[in-house]
Amino acid sequence: QVQLVESGGSKVQPGGSLKLSCAASGFSLSSSNIAMSWHRQAPGKEREWVATISSIIGSTNYADSVLGRFTLSRDYDKNTVYLQMNTLEPDDTAKYYCRAVDRVFDVWGQGTLVTVSS
Repeated sequence: QVQLVESGGSKVQPGGSLKLSCAASGFSLSSSNIAMSWHRQAPGKEREWVATISSIIGSTNYADSVLGRFTLSRDYDKNTVYLQMNTLEPDDTAKYYCRAVDRVFDVWGQGTLVTVSS
């Protein structure tokens, strides 16, 4: 069964950092080029795309709002994708979701909550 489990969300002060994890099961990040992406949904707003990494090629793309502050990476041994978030701002407050898409599946995780507040 293909599954994604996010973790690492927390409350942090403005200017702080967090590292989110997306642990994948039921498939391997190293076996095919899967588009692994992060999305977020703030209270009262629509879900928006944050960033994408190709699991084998390693190419990345970021939304303008997070470019230069967020960084994607992946660990084949742990079958996990990470989102390093630096210089966090109150507008980054949202529930963050991981998504995996390839030719045969399109799956979302349940999300992890990030709150940026003093």
